[in-house]
Amino acid sequence: MNLAEVDRIVEKYAYDDCWLVGMLQDMQRKANYLPREWLEYLAECLSIPESRVYGVATFYKSFSLKPQGKHMVQVCLGTACHVRGGQHVLASCEKKLGIRVGETTEDLEYTLHRVNCLGACALGPIMVIDGEYHGQVNPKKASAILDRGRGPISGE
Repeated sequence: MNLAEVDRIVEKYAYDDCWLVGMLQDMQRKANYLPREWLEYLAECLSIPESRVYGVATFYKSFSLKPQGKHMVQVCLGTACHVRGGQHVLASCEKKLGIRVGETTEDLEYTLHRVNCLGACALGPIMVIDGEYHGQVNPKKASAILDRGRGPISGE
């Protein structure tokens, strides 16, 4: 990771720590997570305690301190999706990707998340990959969605 990226971001926000969340968002967009060395360097650049930077970075669920995959997969297990078999869709994704919920594939291609509601209950079970919603998903359809346009995934 190049600390020059952090310098550019801090300069963009004129070294003003009131924009800490925005800086962290920009950093995460660059690296797809918040590297430790970047967070430590950010604190130094802003002359604020590392604990403040880490406090913000760990408070918001949208930030990750671990590398994330290029493709974000979300499976809904809210009530409507659960009663329609969402747990089977999730199990299919775990098996297909070879990871558990909250994990990222070794090749950093996929990260799998379980969510409580995606706001499309009538179409449940719902699966979202890279922001694209897929409704009435079953395990077979979930596998095909993961394969689409990216080639078959090992782990089946």
